Amino acid sequence: MKNNKVLVLHSSSDLYGASNSVVRSLMALRHVGLEPMLLLSETGPLSQKVEALGIEVRILRLGVIRRKYFNLLGLLNRKYYILRASLKIRRIIEKESFQLVLTNTTVIFSGAFAAKLAGVKHIWHVRETITGPAFFKNFITYLLNKTGHTNFFVSNASRDNYLPKIQAEKTQVIYNGIEYSKFVDNAYDLKHELGISQDKILISMVARVNLLKGQKYFLEIAKLLLLKNKNLHFILAGDTFPGYEYLLEELQEYIVSNNLVHNIKDLGFRSDVYNIMGGSDIFVLPSIQHDSLPTTILEAMAAAKPVIATALGGSTEMVVNGETGFLIPHDDAKVAAEKIQELIDNPELRSQMGLKGQERLKQYFSIDAYLENFGKAVLEVINQ
Repeated sequence: MKNNKVLVLHSSSDLYGASNSVVRSLMALRHVGLEPMLLLSETGPLSQKVEALGIEVRILRLGVIRRKYFNLLGLLNRKYYILRASLKIRRIIEKESFQLVLTNTTVIFSGAFAAKLAGVKHIWHVRETITGPAFFKNFITYLLNKTGHTNFFVSNASRDNYLPKIQAEKTQVIYNGIEYSKFVDNAYDLKHELGISQDKILISMVARVNLLKGQKYFLEIAKLLLLKNKNLHFILAGDTFPGYEYLLEELQEYIVSNNLVHNIKDLGFRSDVYNIMGGSDIFVLPSIQHDSLPTTILEAMAAAKPVIATALGGSTEMVVNGETGFLIPHDDAKVAAEKIQELIDNPELRSQMGLKGQERLKQYFSIDAYLENFGKAVLEVINQ
């Protein structure tokens, strides 16, 4: 190798699934002897965590694509910042002799453009499963083909979403892995924290609040279950991107207008997800759109909790239906509630499914496997 420097770009500085995954990717690069540097648009919990690992972080407005920019003025705004960022990143690449650029999301274009201008290899690490609008999906597919030396996907479902238009020979699936020690045998008393009785069955959902994850669907399912069960309590954990606070307001309005205030608690953002999983009885992730490989499902599995997830995207590769949990429809709250009811009625089934899920997590989604597989895959690209 000429050198061992890799420039990594990520879209936010929070500590949700994708951000925690980029930390593991940085660790994997160091694991195989590479020297990564992370570029972010702003400081935050992620930048602090990465710097604590001794990895350099720089802040540069990257022109991240969000749905709110899908209008004329928004697209013009993004064009300006993407072009400006591309030129600045190109100078960084050339001045500091980076051999490879890795973009940890498909909502940042500037890294790919800068790598093309600088004549260095670029890897897309695709974490989103974009199904629409059609023009945007087609454009992303075009970028993957034209600016990706190799394209990593976090699940087969995510990769298949871009077939047959994407060049299959340039794709590789690498499952995320998590460090699960804080989740295993965690007996945190979340019910005590919430001030509810120990005989309540606690059903949780942990996810960033957006149009993908299905928080409103979760509330609809909860409402149906509460008609039949008085021993249930539901929790939501997660905040939203700036500018999308109206989604939180809509959820709160639904809770109040449906008289669910005493049975549902919104915890907001929590950094101790391991305690939430440890203190829950059932975990639900009711995504209403394709979700590539949601980390919170892995975290629930690590905590030996049965997982209810919609049969969309990567969830179908994580949850073994009827064995480690249940896969439910994304648009039928009645059917979803019926499957969850099976777990409510059978504590032994909850325990069995949880333990099988934990075994599956350790076998297929461990941090050790990820460090080895991801690091090795990047090295192969560099050495080609």
